[in-house]
Formats: sequence, C-alpha cells, structure tokens
Amino acid sequence: MDEFEVDRHADPALSDPVLVEGLPGVGHVGKLAAEHLLEEFEGELVARVHSEHFPPQVTVEDGVTELAGAEFHAVNADGTDLLVLTGDHQAGDGPGHYRLADRFLDLAEGYGCERAYALGGVPTGELIEEYAVVGAASESALVDPLKETGVEFREDEPAGGIVGISGLLLGLGGRRGLAVACLMGETSGYLVDPKSAQAVLEALSRLLDFEVDYGSLSERADEMEEVMEKMQEMQATQSPADDDLRYIG
Repeated sequence: MDEFEVDRHADPALSDPVLVEGLPGVGHVGKLAAEHLLEEFEGELVARVHSEHFPPQVTVEDGVTELAGAEFHAVNADGTDLLVLTGDHQAGDGPGHYRLADRFLDLAEGYGCERAYALGGVPTGELIEEYAVVGAASESALVDPLKETGVEFREDEPAGGIVGISGLLLGLGGRRGLAVACLMGETSGYLVDPKSAQAVLEALSRLLDFEVDYGSLSERADEMEEVMEKMQEMQATQSPADDDLRYIG
C-alpha cells in the first residue's frame, strides 16, 4: 500500500468545524472522550486513514477484520460542527507521528477546520478524587479563555511535555496558523479512566457551548471503581511470599 490511503465515506456540509482529536494515550482519556461524543451525537463516518506508520495489524469484530487506521467523524453538537478524529492506534515511531499529524491536519484543513482541541490525560501516579483538567495552547491568546472555563495552566506541567499526535497537533498546527489547545484530564495512569474523560468533556462542552449526557461514562466509571477496589483488596491480602513471587522470571 501507499504511505497513506484515505477512504472517503461522506462529504458533509460543515460550518466552521472544530477538529477534536482523541487517540489512545494515558488512561485512554482522549479516546474515551472522543468516542463518547460519537455515541451521544451519532457521528457520521467521513474518512478512514490507513498508513504504513500504524502497527502491522488488523482489528477483528465478529470475525471480520479491519486494517489498523484512524477515522474522522462529523458531529453536530447542539449546533456546533465537530470533526472528531479517533482510532485504536498511534504511529509506531517518531517520523511516523510527524507524517501522520501532517496528514491529519491536511484533511482537517480540507474540511474547513481552523480550530482544534486535542484531548488526553496527564498522569499523577496516584488515585484521584477530584479531577482537574490541565491545559496547553499553541498561542498565548488562547490561555485566558481556557482559564475562564476552569482549565488549569501549571508551570512546567505536564513534565516532559506532550508527546504523540496531541503534542504534534499543537506544534505543527500552530505553525500552520491553527488555534490549537490541549485538554488533559488528571488520571492515575493505572487503568482506563472514564471519570477523567468526563472531566475533559465537561471542559470542552463549556468552551464550545454544547450539552452532553454522561450516563454511559458514569456506568463505565462505576465498573472501573469495582476493578480498583478488587485490586486493592488483593494487594492488602497478599502475603510476603506471594509478593516475592511477582519478581521471579
């Protein structure tokens, strides 16, 4: 196959659309948030991108395979048009991330996007009770509007910067003149985190003035809390001998 192959599925009429990216990352926060938007607003598949920069694999659903890739969906959220980018993978190497980010931006600009929000998680390494959303922006003019909606800006955080497609949308998108912001929900980083995804979506909905139901995310959050409780119980009852065995092999 070619380096990139784009399968077009629809040509929606979008008005001042906003690119929203949610690919896999820490706590799957961005991916969960983007998929929730697609579920709640019944997103329409616009394009599917395949590339040699994705892992060499297929997904299997009901015995039917689909080559690894990323998808753009059109969503109308209470009158605001969104172009939602999501998928199951990011690139396998640094150059691939750059090439994919460039192609994603090409496609988004082709649909008329001049603004973008990258959604993701920022790891804390500990369990969280109150979820904050940390922000970053491609230009200083975007900072105050983000702060007004409760997004926090912290000196030197996230530590080490923002990697992957989210980081490159900020860097490469900013160089193209797009207004790009990243919304990162705090997450322990241990497990998939629906509560962090909800916090990110709440910030995005305030910024773009739409409402969304969080019922299904809350159900997933309850399931994850049960998993965490069981893990904590297992750790509390683990004997020293069992603990030693974890380090064998």
